Amino acid sequence: MGRTRKSHSKEFKAKVALEAVKGVQSLGELAARYKVHPTQIAQWKKQLQENAPLVFERGNAIGVVDAEQLTAPLYQEIGRLKMELDFLQKKH
Repeated sequence: MGRTRKSHSKEFKAKVALEAVKGVQSLGELAARYKVHPTQIAQWKKQLQENAPLVFERGNAIGVVDAEQLTAPLYQEIGRLKMELDFLQKKH
C-alpha cells in the first residue's frame, strides 16, 4: 500500500517558506526540522518570492472579495430568521 499524502496548512507553508527565505538554515536542515522534503520547501520558497509583491498592492481586491463572500450568507440567514420570527410573533 502507498503512503497517504500529507496536506499542510497555508500557515505552515508560509512559516517554512519564510524561514527558507531568511537563509539562516539550509533547506536540508529545515527539511529535517519540519519533516518535509527539501524540494517541497524550495517550491514553497519560490511561490512566496513570486507572489510577495501581491501583498503590497493597493486596493487588495482579494480581501474585499473574501469579506463579501463571508458576510453574504450570514446576512441571508439573518433575513430568513427575522422573517420567521415576525411570522411566529404574528401567529400569537
